[in-house]
Amino acid sequence: MSSYSRRYLLGLPVVGLLAACGFTPVYGPEGNAEALRGTIEVKAPSNTNSYNFVKHFEERMGVGAGARYSLNYSISTKTDGVAITQSQETTRYNVIGEATYTLTEIGTGKKLASGKVQSFTSYGSTDFVISTRTSRDDAYRRLMVILADDIIDQLLANPEITAP
Repeated sequence: MSSYSRRYLLGLPVVGLLAACGFTPVYGPEGNAEALRGTIEVKAPSNTNSYNFVKHFEERMGVGAGARYSLNYSISTKTDGVAITQSQETTRYNVIGEATYTLTEIGTGKKLASGKVQSFTSYGSTDFVISTRTSRDDAYRRLMVILADDIIDQLLANPEITAP
């Protein structure tokens, strides 16, 4: 018997136990992810970073047309040079981001969830300004996707937030 077969067979009892206790995968057919789709209204973006954040959030969770919840957020970023040549030229940068959020129920004003997520991305600089600018802009866009995904994961794992 292969090691894969043994792992598969050993995992079967775990699946049975999870099913017996009422566990439902969040992305499964009856999971919270699909049921919450379109129920969260996100604060309007005010700059490029928040636009990319909201765009990705709404791609995953839907536009809050039938909003039951309101998501307020704040994003901060900073850039650190991490690779410096002997001639003191920076050739690699880290873009560090932090997003704080609060989810409230629109009908009652009750705060259901709040938190903070942090992450970073990197980009390299070259002698060509356009290439460096494109790499930098892409790093910021990727960072906003990561922050939005982290907030979504925290919201979906929160038992206080349920589908209608």
